[in-house]
Amino acid sequence: MRIVFAGTPEFAATALAALIDAAPAQGFTIPLVLTQPDRPAGRGMKLVASAVKQLALAHGLRVATPSSLSPKRGGAEAAEAIESLRSADADVLVVAAYGLILPQAVLDTPRGLPSPAGPIPAINIHASLLPRWRGAAPVARAIEAGDAETGITLMQMEAGLDTGPMLAAERLPIADDDTTATLTAKLAALGARMIVPALVRGARGELRPRPQPAEGVTYAHKLDKREAWLDWTQPAQRLARQVRAFDPFPVACGALRGQVIRFWRAHAEPAEPATPGAVLAANAEGVRIACGEGALVVTELQRAGGRRLPAREFLAGMPIAAGETFGVAEPAS
Repeated sequence: MRIVFAGTPEFAATALAALIDAAPAQGFTIPLVLTQPDRPAGRGMKLVASAVKQLALAHGLRVATPSSLSPKRGGAEAAEAIESLRSADADVLVVAAYGLILPQAVLDTPRGLPSPAGPIPAINIHASLLPRWRGAAPVARAIEAGDAETGITLMQMEAGLDTGPMLAAERLPIADDDTTATLTAKLAALGARMIVPALVRGARGELRPRPQPAEGVTYAHKLDKREAWLDWTQPAQRLARQVRAFDPFPVACGALRGQVIRFWRAHAEPAEPATPGAVLAANAEGVRIACGEGALVVTELQRAGGRRLPAREFLAGMPIAAGETFGVAEPAS
């Protein structure tokens, strides 16, 4: 089976690694890997290759990094990438967190795996139980919403936003302390375990595409930096979920004395009503902040330019007194 793989972050690299490992035993060939272009990263803002590109190059795989696969937007670069896809002579395109829109013409390029409903040319490894949390940020939105579980759906790709028929799904509970970072790693491992046997079944014509249910559709909109600012009028339980959902991006924060304070770990506790944002206590156990309902106890904090620190160490460098108030919006520059 000839597989073209498209993906970008570590979530995708985990799946690619599974395909590479299984290739000798299953007869897989990976003639082409598509990933996003190198991006500036770190304090020096040096160009860094994606996790998928690094893994692919380490295994001698051919890599293409178009900024777009739309001929109208990507021009000659997109045309060259599409020609590379055609010349790869693929049976199937496997996609995981690629981050670029794939036109229908691209999705239809592979021959497709046989199925009773017709060829399956492209399969997406999606980090939710579809149709819940279609879209760009399914892991974070599941945590933010307080979902008890999530999972991986293998989906036949089509032009719509995660609307294609489902091929397989497995559930995964969301732990009380899961962040987007930890839950994404768990889901990456689950997706990697699922994709190889699915392709093996697909080669035998055993995959049975099922339409997604019409009910229960939700959209996981892309995270925005402006969401990081906690609204202290909200219940503490909701804010605690946001702290977990916004790790590692955009990282929940508040304003104190004109400074941005980031919150990495927190939990909710009952509390008597008080002014939202007011500090009720600050000690080694955490910074206790009044909310619209209950209190948010922040146990790991970070000042701008500083390191993530447990509350005890943070307060040693920046004491916070009861009665001070965290702002609800970004402070003026």
